[in-house]
Amino acid sequence: MMTILLIFAAALLFPGIILRTKSILAGRQGPGILQPLKDVALLFQKGSVISTTTSRVFKIAPAIGLASVLSATLVLPFGPFPSIVSFNGDIVFFAYMLALGKFFMIIAALDTGSAFEGMGANREALFSLLTEPAFFILAGTLSMLTGYTSFNEILVGLYNPDDSYILIYSILSVLILAQIMQVENSRLPVDDPKTHLELTMIHEVMILDYSGFDKALIHITTWLKFALYSTLIFDVLIPVQWSNAWLFGLFAAVVVSLAVFVGFIESFRARHKMGRNPVFIVTISSLALLAFVVVLILTEKIAVL
Repeated sequence: MMTILLIFAAALLFPGIILRTKSILAGRQGPGILQPLKDVALLFQKGSVISTTTSRVFKIAPAIGLASVLSATLVLPFGPFPSIVSFNGDIVFFAYMLALGKFFMIIAALDTGSAFEGMGANREALFSLLTEPAFFILAGTLSMLTGYTSFNEILVGLYNPDDSYILIYSILSVLILAQIMQVENSRLPVDDPKTHLELTMIHEVMILDYSGFDKALIHITTWLKFALYSTLIFDVLIPVQWSNAWLFGLFAAVVVSLAVFVGFIESFRARHKMGRNPVFIVTISSLALLAFVVVLILTEKIAVL
């Protein structure tokens, strides 16, 4: 339960911190931290305009996307606080709950019959396909390192006081998860959420036909995914044995740091050319494979001549 409360708190503040960071770096006064919440509140008060050419898939996709992310939170622990649901292989359940929501958003974009939204859905599917190996290689690495396949047991077994290489595992995991977070949430350098050109859009072009309540659900789903990855990064970075007072403070620091990092990237880095995005994403899998090999060597499962 503690994990869900913290994820919701982080989700509400994450987009506002990104906005404030970008405003400060651009030398503008900019909106306040709570501005995204006000925007979503306005969307909730508006009705949804739905094309007559769409089916029920288009109508239910935002709700399924939100439900899938909420389901993924059930298996994610926070420090010493265990997850609500835990079982062997729940790390796979976590990944495919997120994939389920994305799948429905992709077929909803195709359901509109729009060439632009179909193009965005095609790109989103490709980038998710290329990101998936990175996550599962990292998950396999952590499972091999600890001998478990459940989040609760992996995070407890990860911080072995006799293991002098734990900092290497943690840093590599954070680097991989931070880049996966950017790709999965369609942020720079892969996608630009503020672009006005449909031809260069990926995620935003998929939701062009959504409005009102449905669009608010989509925004909240994106915020929750940011918070999910922030919690996962915190879990692999901070030992569960630390006191609760330290853990809550460090969690806030991790969330703020990641939001500032995203805002910093979006302030000073241009979006990749579309042809470079697959190369960038495959590089994440290469980094995950490097982490896998490092663990094999350090755990003496393979010999180095």
